[in-house]
Amino acid sequence: MEITLYGSANDISEDDWAGLDHGDDPFASRAFLGTAEKVGAGGTAMGWQAQHLALREGEVLLGLLPLYLRSHSFGDFSRDWNWAPAWQRAGLAYYPKLVSGIPYTPSPGPRLLVRRGIEREAVATALIEAALEVTRQLGASSWQCLFVEGADRARLEAAGLLMRRGVQFHWFNRAYRDFDDFLAGFTADKRKKLKRERRAVAESALRLETRHGDEIGADLWRVIHGQYRDTFARYGNHPAFPVEFFVEAGALLARRMVVFVAFMAETPVASAICYRDGQTLYGRHWGASVDMPGLHFELCYYQGIEHCIRNGLKAFEPGAQGEHKLARGFEPVPTWSAFWIAHPGMRSAVAEFIAREDSAMQDYEAETAARLPFKRSV
Repeated sequence: MEITLYGSANDISEDDWAGLDHGDDPFASRAFLGTAEKVGAGGTAMGWQAQHLALREGEVLLGLLPLYLRSHSFGDFSRDWNWAPAWQRAGLAYYPKLVSGIPYTPSPGPRLLVRRGIEREAVATALIEAALEVTRQLGASSWQCLFVEGADRARLEAAGLLMRRGVQFHWFNRAYRDFDDFLAGFTADKRKKLKRERRAVAESALRLETRHGDEIGADLWRVIHGQYRDTFARYGNHPAFPVEFFVEAGALLARRMVVFVAFMAETPVASAICYRDGQTLYGRHWGASVDMPGLHFELCYYQGIEHCIRNGLKAFEPGAQGEHKLARGFEPVPTWSAFWIAHPGMRSAVAEFIAREDSAMQDYEAETAARLPFKRSV
């Protein structure tokens, strides 16, 4: 197997991407990564220098590892902000580091992408070994494989990477017939509060629509993007994706992009941008030009839950953080990221830190689970 590093996801053919077993994950796709890199959101200017690692046997792509050389940690959700000063105190440089993850997208998904129909174990193991070799060759402080799923987690841990636990809040479809069937499992008080939130929006003058990526024109994208951009700016955050990303990625992803839009008459006033595969809906971006009680929860959570129930999706992952999701039936689940640290001394320090942190994260998961709105019998 030969190792090739690609400076853009678009340098790898669509046929090669289509041959990889990525579970139709919208983020581990050429459409998402290639467009993000093309328009600059996932480009070098934003600290994402693509080094996508491919394993080939002749002309055949056997495996692929999305990989970026990073000069800072903004947008990768690695939670390593305090590590760079620790490296500096030790007389070492933390950046550059290597990251296998999706720009600005803390969503658990496939990272070790292997060609369908071939023996997975050998190629996945070779991808890990190749990543470690590239980390050494580039003089990076570390390789971080972020938000990995179960099978990849086991392989990375077996290869000696440090596993770090996180917590997100996800919704699970337990064969609900409709939204009321979902609410039937709530305690009376929690159910009443949630219905009150929904009623405030239902009785307003707003009209809610569900649009897919290929059903949104450039003019509507400009309005949606303006709301997304202004909402980010209002809270002092950086809106990473330009409007060109949504126009192009929406057309490419088509039904795999789902946008819930609120209209006042014919004017779009709020939206929630989501993605999906055959199993899961992924909530990502919210924006609004009006301030209405309950509208954020309706578009970002309740519309998504209804979409999952109608379409038989098994889960809804609405993004990182947010304990307010608990009251709306989103349950704490562990997430996992893997770290290989080049310097032995710093590796020991990070291992000790992760071990201490893990106990606190387990306590946090248990504590938040105790605050779910469900009846005790559920």
